[in-house]
Amino acid sequence: MKKNRTDFQSRFGKDNRKPCGLQQMETYFLLNDITASKELLNNIMHYAVDRNSWIKEYPSVLLHFHQAMRSFIRAGYLLALEKKKWTANTRLEEVSPLAFGLLSEKEYQNPLLVFKKAFREYSVREFDYFISGMVYLSLGMYDHLPERNMISPYIHLTKMLDAAYLIMERNGKTH
Repeated sequence: MKKNRTDFQSRFGKDNRKPCGLQQMETYFLLNDITASKELLNNIMHYAVDRNSWIKEYPSVLLHFHQAMRSFIRAGYLLALEKKKWTANTRLEEVSPLAFGLLSEKEYQNPLLVFKKAFREYSVREFDYFISGMVYLSLGMYDHLPERNMISPYIHLTKMLDAAYLIMERNGKTH
């Protein structure tokens, strides 16, 4: 006699399609503003390193940001695996240096280089550890600082936000 097992796991979000980093980035920027994301990331870093204070944001805002950044990191990893180039059609003389953000001229021309470099240096798990640790440390006052160098992943995340927004802009997906 054959036993039929009922699958009680949710089927929400399950399909057979291969995940696309570009679609996930588009969803990220639909739900999150780049300026607000960079500002909150900066505040989290500031309060995580400052031992005598904690961030003034509601914990629910930080939890949402933490989850959004985790999905952003995964989308960036999927973009880093792509072979496509997102080059600019404009000459660099016509572009204001302020438009570069933290990106170099080469990274501005091909923003995919930012993701490739970031994931050569750090894994998805290490970026998750970084963002989780920074959110945790920004929520309270502690006697100790993070045990690792946290500046480098912070710079990579900031550059990835700039590069992803640039890709979305060139793809015509930003508002």
